[in-house]
Amino acid sequence: MKKAIRKTSFMKHLNFSDFEFFHYKDEVVRNFEFKNHDVFEIFFLLSGHVTYLIEGRSYRLSPGDILLINNNELHKPVLTSGEAYERIIVWIKPDFLNKHSIKDCDLSYCFHHALINVQNLIRLNVSDRKKIQNAVFLLEDACESAEFGNHILRNSYMMEIIVHINRYFLQSSKSENINHAEFNDKISRLVDYINQNLAENLSLDQLSEKFYLSKYHLLHEFKKYTGYSIHQYILQKRLISAKKLLKEGMSVNEVCEASGFNDYSNFIRTFKNNYGVSPKRYSKNYDIS
Repeated sequence: MKKAIRKTSFMKHLNFSDFEFFHYKDEVVRNFEFKNHDVFEIFFLLSGHVTYLIEGRSYRLSPGDILLINNNELHKPVLTSGEAYERIIVWIKPDFLNKHSIKDCDLSYCFHHALINVQNLIRLNVSDRKKIQNAVFLLEDACESAEFGNHILRNSYMMEIIVHINRYFLQSSKSENINHAEFNDKISRLVDYINQNLAENLSLDQLSEKFYLSKYHLLHEFKKYTGYSIHQYILQKRLISAKKLLKEGMSVNEVCEASGFNDYSNFIRTFKNNYGVSPKRYSKNYDIS
C-alpha cells in the first residue's frame, strides 16, 4: 500500500464507539498487546522491514500484507532498522460486527477462520490489494472528517474492508498462506499445551521435563518464537482466560482457580494492575475495559 507521507514521523489515533483507527510512521516499534482490549485487530503494513510474532509463529511481512489478530492471541512486532515502519491498525469491537451481520453473512467469520486454521496472514494479488487499500484510505479520510454523514461513511468503508477480507477467506485455502509462517514445531506444541492447560501446573521445571528441553533452551526458544518470556506469556493468557470466565458469569473465586491463579490475593492484585479494575467490578460491567 502506498500513500503520500505527510511527516517524517507521526502518530494518529482516532477513537470511535465501535472501532479505533491508528496510523503510525516511525522507526521505533510500538507494541500493541491485547491485555486491555477485547477487540479484533486488522494490521496493514505500508512500509518497513518487520517480522510479526503471533502465538509462536513468525511472519516476515512485505508492504501490502495484512494480518488478522484475535483478542486472545498475544503478538509482537520485531523491527529491522532501515526503512521507516509505517502501518495502519484498526481495532474492532466484536459487537460491531455482530450487529451488522445477517443470516449466512457472519462478518466475524474471517477472524474465527484465521484463529482455527492458524492463518493470520493475508497476502493479496494486486487487484484485490487495491480494493482494500482504497477502502482503508477512504476510511481514514472519513474518520478525520466532520462533514455531514461522515459517521455513515466510516461504517460503510469499514464494512467494505471486512467484506473483502471475508471473501478472501471463503475463496482461499489454508495452504495458500501457511508456508509464509515460520515456526518451531516443539514450541508450537508447547504453546498449544499451555493454552489448553492454564489451570494446571505450568512451572518451568514441569514444562522442561514434559517437552524434553533444557530450561535454558526452553527459555531461549520460547522468547525467540513468541516475543515473550514463558512467565509473561502464561500470565497474560491466564488473565485473558479470567476475563472470559468472568463474562460468562463464573464467580471470582471459581475464576481464580479455573484460570490457574493459585493465590486469591495475587489474582485480585494482578488483574487490577493489568485492567485497572477489580475482577468483581469487571464481572458486573465488563465492557468498561
